[in-house]
Formats: sequence, structure tokens, C-alpha cells
Amino acid sequence: MFSTAAYAQDAAAAGGGSALGGFLPLILIFVIFWFLIIRPQSKKMKEHREMVANVRRGDVVVTSGGIIGKVAKVADDSDEIQVDIAEGVRVKIVKGTLSDVRSKTEPANDTK
Repeated sequence: MFSTAAYAQDAAAAGGGSALGGFLPLILIFVIFWFLIIRPQSKKMKEHREMVANVRRGDVVVTSGGIIGKVAKVADDSDEIQVDIAEGVRVKIVKGTLSDVRSKTEPANDTK
């Protein structure tokens, strides 16, 4: 059926080299991925978590859906904030859906 015969060679005769030489390209690709993809993404996630944790009353925020509003109430024990999006319109938003804090306010004295 086949016109030529295939002969197997052992690894030593074919010049296979060491096992590390075979894994070196994979290690190099992982290092490149680490510095170009994984590390910047984890840094960006850390900054987003800090931004969400530091949101205060009076901040102008943008949600991931594109809604822009002013923070009216932040509950420390909850994962939700209340945002005024128009006069007399207040909505509850999950903190994780915030994509940007446009203007930061001075810390308010809420000791009333």
C-alpha cells in the first residue's frame, strides 16, 4: 500500500538533546504571557476593586451599562449603593457593576 518504509529512530540517534531543551520554548511562552497578559490584567482588577471599595457619597459614577449618576447612599455592610440618575429618580446598583468614578468628592462628615 505504501511505497516507502518508515524507520523509527531512537531519541539519542536523532539528536533529541535534553528534556529542558524541549520545554524551554513553553517556559518562554509562559513568561511572555505573564508579562503581557496576566500581570497587567491582575493589576487592573486590583485597581478596580480599590476604586469600588473607596466610592463615597457625592461621587459621580458610571455603571457598566453606561448610566451616569451621583452616589446618594453607600452602605458599608452591603454590596449595593443608591445612585441618583435624575431628579427624584434613585436606583440601587451593585458596586461591582461600576466601571468608572468620574469625580471624587471630599470625605463627608456623616456623624449626624
